[in-house]
Amino acid sequence: MMEAATSAVRAPAYRAVVRRRTASLRGGARSAKVEGMSVSHSYQTVTLARGKHASPRTGACVMELASMLAGEDFTDRPASVCPVIAAFLRAYNDAIDDRRRQDLYRFASAAVGTRASTAMTRARAQRCVEELRALRRWPFGPFTGPRASPESVPGMERLAGRLARELHRSGVGGHTRALAFADGLLAMGPVATGRPVLSGSAPAREAASAR
Repeated sequence: MMEAATSAVRAPAYRAVVRRRTASLRGGARSAKVEGMSVSHSYQTVTLARGKHASPRTGACVMELASMLAGEDFTDRPASVCPVIAAFLRAYNDAIDDRRRQDLYRFASAAVGTRASTAMTRARAQRCVEELRALRRWPFGPFTGPRASPESVPGMERLAGRLARELHRSGVGGHTRALAFADGLLAMGPVATGRPVLSGSAPAREAASAR
């Protein structure tokens, strides 16, 4: 409960900061809180690129851009982003071509403040499981995916990354499906009350019955 409550308090604050920062994109460039970074390498001018980068001067992946918007150190694992969402977007960022990669720009700001309770992280990982099992790789029939999400955060991250790569390889419509899936993960929370999300889910019902 303490973890969930803390996340609920922090999330709106993160989102308010991001709204102020992203609003500056319309008015002009602003320098990120990255040591040695000039105004010419701001949120407005950074180009989304494949892989991990030492600084925005050489580009940034979608999660490195999220770290800039959140005012964190420049990293592809920002503390303010749900690890499942971050893993999915990192992997998809690296899988697609330069043109489609720019479609991920909006997710950098949307993802900030999504780090939530352990229950929410597991719920998002379970959505990755469900999407993997629903994914069909025509003409080879159903794709065999895991039945349950891993217990560890690194395992959940690997699962989300696997899904991103499979969606990229799924063929026509895969890009649209991947963007819609990312939107779905973002829409899952966090919630302002700090209570378990997805009230119809098994974890939420168990938590409610324990009160």
